[in-house]
Amino acid sequence: MIFGMGPMELAVILLVVLVIFGPKNLPKLGSALGKTVKSVREGMEGEDSDDVPVRPLPTLDTSRAVAVVMARMRRARS
Repeated sequence: MIFGMGPMELAVILLVVLVIFGPKNLPKLGSALGKTVKSVREGMEGEDSDDVPVRPLPTLDTSRAVAVVMARMRRARS
């Protein structure tokens, strides 16, 4: 059983797919599905690697930022 489905359910699904896409398009559909699964697997494997350099976050001088905001607020009140 695949995904909790029996052989009859799988046969019905295969028949519906065959009717919808037609016999000529099934190889294209299978190829596209295979390429998609392959690219997803490669993406998941490459996720742990350090290929992309990580830039450190810029530091924020909070006292300067507070002073700037306070000065702007004083000017806005005037």
